[in-house]
Amino acid sequence: MLPHVETPNSANVVACCDKLLAERRTALLSMKEAIALLRERTGTDRSDADLAGLIAKKAALLGVAVISDQR
Repeated sequence: MLPHVETPNSANVVACCDKLLAERRTALLSMKEAIALLRERTGTDRSDADLAGLIAKKAALLGVAVISDQR
């Protein structure tokens, strides 16, 4: 797989991640569910690892609990 390249929808993915985490601020969020929702909402082709990193970073900044269920 090629390395991630910023595209016009990259900002959309970040904004959608922020919105998703804000919606789920008071509940536990599964990493698999969060990745699936971002793909559904944005149509991104970013790798699971890239999306998981984005979600983890944003969740830490916002204080949202995310369950790591990669297995």
